[in-house]
Amino acid sequence: MNTAVPCVQVQAHRVENTRKGSQTRSEMHRAFGCIMKSRVAGLPEADPSNIDISLAAFGRKEIEIAENEMPGLMYLRAKHAASKPLAGARIAGCLHMTIQTAVLIETLTALGAEVTWSSCNIFSTQDHAAAAIAATGVPVFAWKGETEEEYLWCIEQTLAGFAGGKPLNMILDDGGDLTTMVHEKFPQYLQDIRGVSEETTTGVHHLYKAFREGKLKVPAINVNDSVTKSKFDNYYGCRESLVDGIKRATDVMLAGKVAVVAGYGDVGKGCAESLRSYGARVLITEIDPINALQAAMAGFEVTTMEDAAHRSNLFITTTGNRDIITAKHFLEMPEDAIVCNIGHFDIEIDVAWLKANANCATGHPSFVMSCSFANQVLAQIALWTQPENFPLGVHMLPKELDEEVARAHLAQLNVKLTTLTETQSSYLDIPVSGPYKPSHYRY
Repeated sequence: MNTAVPCVQVQAHRVENTRKGSQTRSEMHRAFGCIMKSRVAGLPEADPSNIDISLAAFGRKEIEIAENEMPGLMYLRAKHAASKPLAGARIAGCLHMTIQTAVLIETLTALGAEVTWSSCNIFSTQDHAAAAIAATGVPVFAWKGETEEEYLWCIEQTLAGFAGGKPLNMILDDGGDLTTMVHEKFPQYLQDIRGVSEETTTGVHHLYKAFREGKLKVPAINVNDSVTKSKFDNYYGCRESLVDGIKRATDVMLAGKVAVVAGYGDVGKGCAESLRSYGARVLITEIDPINALQAAMAGFEVTTMEDAAHRSNLFITTTGNRDIITAKHFLEMPEDAIVCNIGHFDIEIDVAWLKANANCATGHPSFVMSCSFANQVLAQIALWTQPENFPLGVHMLPKELDEEVARAHLAQLNVKLTTLTETQSSYLDIPVSGPYKPSHYRY
């Protein structure tokens, strides 16, 4: 077995992570049951000085390009910049510090918020994006290739990094690490926090679990399950970024290869379709009978990882669970198998059994991230301006806001919507301006 081929998060057999990077905090996410270090010895008390500010000009050029591909965020700036609905909000954000996130940060500040930022992933930061945002005066604690200790330290710096040493009163999270840290280590801040908006499936899972167990102390909005997030970022975004990462890392030809995708949710569906479009023969593993039936009726073979390991050339984990690919599977794999994680953490794959670890690809396209981040902005506005509507618990954004996000992206694609007549509106009992579907509708 080949055990030393580094690339993309390509480990041993070439382990790749195209979306969420690599993090080895496998015990961290037990619904606010983690143990955090209060201060990492040897790390500075102020700016870590790992941001190369000379990269700011390059970052600014890329931000300007990305703005043209992020119509949802630019629409929200134009709509709300005058009224400043986030005035007074001190938002601590923990989300991949990329060019697209830079556009999100500047949208939040344009709407009146103070912002501090860390990355939710030790490998995903684009240093030129961090530099460009830091150059504007926003406190940024993120750089590519952080250690685990530096990662936790960076998150901690964002909690009270606002003007005058004031603490956060809003959380914008991706994966739940920031939310967990506040609940476990800094509960004194909770009384002033109006809410959390959570970006990803993994973080949302832990929010629901924490609420059931009585550990969640602030209201939360589940951004991940907004249709314009889950069906676009998770599905369409992964459909493009998976193969992009594999190609950049390995330059392998996919046609004729056998690929196994673990999980057939929105992320798994996008990955499976993308691989099939390149001529790969795709296998699916699933625990859910409904998702398994969907996969089978889409023409995919549904089997187990034990059955797939010896006959597959590519392995993609999309489950958000742990121990999907372990040592026993590696021992069964063909030479030069490519193992990829596109879930939030690398605990889906037994990376401790492998030595090499790299990262490749630049994440999802700006346009699809505009959909996701527009939901984040709307969630922050809703939590900040209408706290009475969000009691303790995990909430969804109203359908009309989901439709507003979609509508904001149509002109960029030259889409022309049909408008209901009053007669049609009356017949269907649907307002002319929407919402057009009930909250339980499955797109």
